[in-house]
Parts: sequence; structure tokens; C-alpha cells
Amino acid sequence: MIFTGIGSRQTPDDILDRMVRIGKSMAQKGLILRSGGAEGADIAFEDGCDMASGKKEIYYANGKGIVIPDDIWEQAMQIAAKTHPAWDRCSPYVKCLHARNGFQILGRDLKTPTDFVVCWTKDGGPTGGTGQAIRLAMEHEIPIYN
Repeated sequence: MIFTGIGSRQTPDDILDRMVRIGKSMAQKGLILRSGGAEGADIAFEDGCDMASGKKEIYYANGKGIVIPDDIWEQAMQIAAKTHPAWDRCSPYVKCLHARNGFQILGRDLKTPTDFVVCWTKDGGPTGGTGQAIRLAMEHEIPIYN
């Protein structure tokens, strides 16, 4: 099984602590973590996963980490453009950040959905950068625990 662990860079410390424990517990159970390497929630899940020497797929927007072929990146950009409410106002780098959410939810081939999402947003809804991943998960009827 695969789970996506994501959330706000401004996630409160008590929630970050919980995310570390969740990441560790899921890794101990053999689940694969998908995340984005961002400060805050992403790193908390990854730290927990690392404590248990778990398997993980970390997708970065800057090209480091998992190598994604250009044609698949283009597909991720198209998916993000359809899902994001203000795509035309995003800078090229922010567009890459939103596109990488496609990999966190649908895998490196954009055809292998995560089994569920664990996340935190300040209002419990699809807001901020995490909101892009939440909207994509909702579109694919993937369970979300926010």
C-alpha cells in the first residue's frame, strides 16, 4: 500500500509531532510514503518514515530526487492546470510545485494512485499548495484524512 503524507509549511508543532509518528507507524507496517520534501508536514512524514527505515517516494519540483521524463512532467502540468483555480496567475516554479502534487497522488507514471492521503490544512479544506493535491485526490475518489 501507498499513502501520501503532505500538508502546510505552517503546520503546528503538535500536528508535526503526530505526522512523524504516523510516518513511522506506516513505514513499520510496510506502507510506502509519497511526499514532496517541503518544510513542515512533508518533512515530518519523511522523518517518521526514515526512523523506521521505510520506503518512500519524494517528489521535488526542482528536478532533484526521482527523475521524471519530460513527457510525464508535461502531463502533470496539464493535470495541474485543469485542477488549479488560478493557474494563469502562477509563476513557472509555482506551476512545477503544483504539478509535482500529481506525482504525490498518482505516482511517477500518473497512473498509480495512492491508497489514501494524510494531511493538514489550516481550515481542514483544499487550501494552499496542499489543496491542489487534495482536489486531485477528491477527483480520483481517494480517501483523505485531514
